Amino acid sequence: MKEEYDFSKARKNPYANKLKKQITINIDTDTIDYFKLQAKFSGIPYQTLINLYLSECAEQKKQLKIDWN
Repeated sequence: MKEEYDFSKARKNPYANKLKKQITINIDTDTIDYFKLQAKFSGIPYQTLINLYLSECAEQKKQLKIDWN
Protein backbone atom coordinates (compact mmCIF):
# COMPACT_ATOMS: atom_id res chain seq x y z
CA MET A 1 0.00 0.00 0.00
CA LYS A 2 1.27 3.45 -0.86
CA GLU A 3 1.91 5.95 1.89
CA GLU A 4 0.16 8.68 -0.10
CA TYR A 5 -2.38 8.68 -2.91
CA ASP A 6 -3.07 11.46 -5.40
CA PHE A 7 -6.80 12.16 -5.63
CA SER A 8 -6.43 15.45 -7.50
CA LYS A 9 -7.78 13.86 -10.71
CA ALA A 10 -10.49 11.82 -8.97
CA ARG A 11 -14.05 12.16 -10.13
CA LYS A 12 -17.32 11.79 -8.26
CA ASN A 13 -18.98 8.37 -8.30
CA PRO A 14 -21.61 8.57 -11.09
CA TYR A 15 -23.71 5.98 -9.25
CA ALA A 16 -23.67 7.78 -5.91
CA ASN A 17 -27.37 8.59 -6.06
CA LYS A 18 -28.13 4.89 -6.62
CA LEU A 19 -26.19 3.65 -3.59
CA LYS A 20 -27.97 1.12 -1.41
CA LYS A 21 -28.75 1.45 2.26
CA GLN A 22 -28.72 -1.56 4.55
CA ILE A 23 -31.91 -2.02 6.58
CA THR A 24 -33.53 -4.67 8.72
CA ILE A 25 -36.92 -5.91 7.55
CA ASN A 26 -39.18 -8.76 8.61
CA ILE A 27 -40.34 -10.81 5.62
CA ASP A 28 -42.47 -13.96 5.77
CA THR A 29 -40.55 -17.19 5.36
CA ASP A 30 -42.77 -18.20 2.42
CA THR A 31 -41.92 -14.97 0.63
CA ILE A 32 -38.18 -15.45 1.16
CA ASP A 33 -38.48 -19.06 -0.04
CA TYR A 34 -40.25 -17.83 -3.19
CA PHE A 35 -37.47 -15.37 -4.01
CA LYS A 36 -34.79 -17.96 -3.21
CA LEU A 37 -36.43 -20.34 -5.68
CA GLN A 38 -36.54 -17.58 -8.29
CA ALA A 39 -32.87 -16.91 -7.57
CA LYS A 40 -31.98 -20.52 -8.39
CA PHE A 41 -33.67 -20.24 -11.80
CA SER A 42 -32.35 -16.78 -12.66
CA GLY A 43 -28.86 -16.97 -11.14
CA ILE A 44 -29.48 -13.62 -9.43
CA PRO A 45 -29.15 -13.44 -5.61
CA TYR A 46 -32.53 -13.39 -3.89
CA GLN A 47 -31.81 -10.09 -2.11
CA THR A 48 -31.15 -8.50 -5.51
CA LEU A 49 -34.42 -9.92 -6.86
CA ILE A 50 -36.36 -8.47 -3.93
CA ASN A 51 -34.65 -5.10 -4.48
CA LEU A 52 -35.42 -5.21 -8.22
CA TYR A 53 -39.08 -5.96 -7.54
CA LEU A 54 -39.43 -3.20 -4.94
CA SER A 55 -37.54 -0.75 -7.18
CA GLU A 56 -39.92 -1.51 -10.04
CA CYS A 57 -42.92 -0.91 -7.75
CA ALA A 58 -41.48 2.43 -6.67
CA GLU A 59 -40.56 3.53 -10.21
CA GLN A 60 -44.04 2.69 -11.52
CA LYS A 61 -45.60 4.27 -8.42
CA LYS A 62 -47.74 1.18 -7.87
CA GLN A 63 -50.48 1.70 -5.32
CA LEU A 64 -50.88 -0.90 -2.63
CA LYS A 65 -54.03 -2.97 -2.88
CA ILE A 66 -54.63 -4.74 0.42
CA ASP A 67 -57.36 -7.34 0.77
CA TRP A 68 -57.63 -8.64 4.33
CA ASN A 69 -60.13 -11.40 3.39
